[in-house]
Amino acid sequence: MKRIILKNQAITKFDKKYPLIKKEDLASEKDVINSEWVSFFSQSNQFLGYGYLGIQNKGYGWILSFKENQPITEELLKSKIEVAIDKRKHFFNDEQTTAFRILNGEGDGFGGITIDWYNNYLVVSWYNQTIYDHKNELISIITNILPDLDGIYEKVRFRSDTLPESQFIIGKQAEEPLIVKENGVNYATYLNEGLMTGIFLDQKEVRDCLIDGLASGKTLLNTFSYTGAFSIAAVAGGALHTTSVDLAKRSIEKTEEQFQVNGIDPETQTILVMDVFNYFKYAERKGLSFDVVVLDPPSFARNKKKTFSVAKDYGKLTTEAVNLINNDGTLVASTNAANVSFKKFEKMVEKGILDSGRQFKKERIFRLPSDFVVSDTFSDGDYLKVLIYKII
Repeated sequence: MKRIILKNQAITKFDKKYPLIKKEDLASEKDVINSEWVSFFSQSNQFLGYGYLGIQNKGYGWILSFKENQPITEELLKSKIEVAIDKRKHFFNDEQTTAFRILNGEGDGFGGITIDWYNNYLVVSWYNQTIYDHKNELISIITNILPDLDGIYEKVRFRSDTLPESQFIIGKQAEEPLIVKENGVNYATYLNEGLMTGIFLDQKEVRDCLIDGLASGKTLLNTFSYTGAFSIAAVAGGALHTTSVDLAKRSIEKTEEQFQVNGIDPETQTILVMDVFNYFKYAERKGLSFDVVVLDPPSFARNKKKTFSVAKDYGKLTTEAVNLINNDGTLVASTNAANVSFKKFEKMVEKGILDSGRQFKKERIFRLPSDFVVSDTFSDGDYLKVLIYKII
């Protein structure tokens, strides 16, 4: 097994089982990234772990085993996947929820891959070329563990000039749409339409909060609404009316479909294709206001006229949203930007509220749900931050 030497300065964090290899950890920039499993040693010849090098957005590689007597074998890989699935046993027994994550990358000790369950289908996401090179071995392990699967799709989440970003790979193809349930509500998903499926599974607890009545008897504005999942959950929880706003033209058709698969006439709701900042101006001109506003923008977005990034612009976004919230209304502020800490996000949101001339009371905090396991040794993996405020 090839040895990769890491700098002595990095020993402390790897001794604490920090799994991510960063470029600056490598003692030599000549180390070539390839499909081999490797062993990692310090410059002073201390064993640090077994894993692989593979470039992705988070770093340069992952340690999968910190025990010198436990190199990477098929048995080890199988054990990691089996343990991850076993942690989610209760989800498999819940007929009201049929979509969830069964392996969350480094949270389950297996950086570079995630596996999601969609009503007896799997969506496997590969985050770097090296782990993708082990695709055949890993798919074989998965199908041996879960022999009754209907089929598997894959998402290639790293840059490649030759691989499709999404494709069906084994079994039988899913119906389109494939209907999944979450807390008894139906969602229309498409497993082979680019990198997204129609629902972000990490937001299940926030949607559950809406289903449980957060917006009951109230009006709700859902910004950056994508397929309208928050709006569907709000109506299921008794919302008086929802307005869904997204810049993508497909959002109208996708959101209408989500209402329809729940037996709700989309004509009873408002669905708009519009830049969210432009909508805020439009709503103010028209004197529109809402009891609940959901803010869940992409981490970074660009249109013809401007760019938006959570790290720089979320505070301004918050201020404009709060201007549309009725007295004692609710703000649901969300981001999945991993480069923004919880404290920084909280500070931006609360400053944004105060800049609108309003006061607030923090009511709830959501982080990743239990199926999106976060490792105690890799807090960077806890990327989701959702804050719910009463606006006074």
